[in-house]
Amino acid sequence: MKYVQQNLKRRAGIVGMMCLLAGLLTSCLKNHDNDYVEPPVAYLSVINASPDSQPVNFFLDQNRANDFPINYGHGIDYIRAFPGKRVASFFIAGTQQKLKADTINLTAQKFYSIYLANVAATPDVILTRDSITRPDAGKATIRLVNVSPDAGAVDLGIKAGALLASNQAYKGASVFVPIQGNSTYTLEVRKKGTTTVLTTLEDVKLNSGSVYTVWLQGLAAATDQKKLSASVQTNAFYY
Repeated sequence: MKYVQQNLKRRAGIVGMMCLLAGLLTSCLKNHDNDYVEPPVAYLSVINASPDSQPVNFFLDQNRANDFPINYGHGIDYIRAFPGKRVASFFIAGTQQKLKADTINLTAQKFYSIYLANVAATPDVILTRDSITRPDAGKATIRLVNVSPDAGAVDLGIKAGALLASNQAYKGASVFVPIQGNSTYTLEVRKKGTTTVLTTLEDVKLNSGSVYTVWLQGLAAATDQKKLSASVQTNAFYY
């Protein structure tokens, strides 16, 4: 499992230090006292969920966001980006070959995840809005995102336990729901409304105060490395 995470403790201090991050924020602002002020930003995590893609680079407009190529099933933490309409592009790493580009609209102080999905011949860009409200004491929160193009609608549940998300079609994202924290679970992605397990995540430790996404990727028709699998993103953790 790949964990993509963002530490929100003292977030304002971290933001202030990152004003010149990777060209995504090209300038800081000054107030009337000539102090530097962080401009309003949105936050965007990036995940490569295209099962047959080569490693990719991700760009917002002309600015590359990742330091290292993003392999299938992996991603990068939330980056800071100017709000408004931005062109999000995925390129095969080390080349100028564009796999997919799309215009996305980002709102200041909001969090998003963007997925490269489907096979490389017909890729899709999927943008989700991430609600990373601090969980209640002793709880974590979790959701399901379906980025498998042929799995059909799916559910997420605890093995022999509660249902956490239901009826998520391709490109669907469930709401974040509370779950007991500081506990270890076996999570199952199942065909909608059935007990048919499509893929399993075992020994998943969910910590109190953390926000998680389980995403389903791969192809139901495949039996090789492109077959269905699930991964966990730690969207945020509070302590």
